[in-house]
Amino acid sequence: MSGRDKGGEQAARPKRADARRNQKTLLDAAATVFVTSGVEAAVRDIAAEAGVGTATIYRHFPTRADLIVAVYRHQVEACAEAGPALLAAGPTPYAALRQWIDLFVDFLVTKHGLAAVLQPDSPGFESLHASFLDRLVPVCAQLLDAAAGSGEIRSDVVAYELMRGVGNLCIGAEDDPRYNPRRLAGVLVAGLRPPVGAQEARGADG
Repeated sequence: MSGRDKGGEQAARPKRADARRNQKTLLDAAATVFVTSGVEAAVRDIAAEAGVGTATIYRHFPTRADLIVAVYRHQVEACAEAGPALLAAGPTPYAALRQWIDLFVDFLVTKHGLAAVLQPDSPGFESLHASFLDRLVPVCAQLLDAAAGSGEIRSDVVAYELMRGVGNLCIGAEDDPRYNPRRLAGVLVAGLRPPVGAQEARGADG
């Protein structure tokens, strides 16, 4: 390979990296706006959040459906990666679980907006839902196992059931400014704590 060819390849790599960072910035901005204003939020609001022009949004995502599906996939990956990171950085597994559930609630509020652009019986919707379960159920299970292992929550909680429960608490949240699904999800997670007597007994055994 000539020096010229190598130089072209090296120039292409930073360009691809810049493109990925730029797209991440757009998706982070869209997710933030969708959580606060719903999936019908104006493109100009997303552009303002990202610090770009509306033409940039349309260049990357020609339709609102393209943008919403991209945000959906982006948030699934962000939630999946956040679980182990929170466990490593958090003071306790239970604290990591609570923080992760907050992120999961934000994701679900956006996810429910998919109904506006995708039909539940479409192949694309089924594929997205399957990827959501494949990526996030194991992460939730890891957090639950860690918190149960430290004695901070009861040991009979199933990840899929907890995620379904949190999901049900988020239904319709985007249409009711008086309702805070994060607060209710926090109450649900607080209810996973074992009885005080069981905590004291475990402490005595230790």
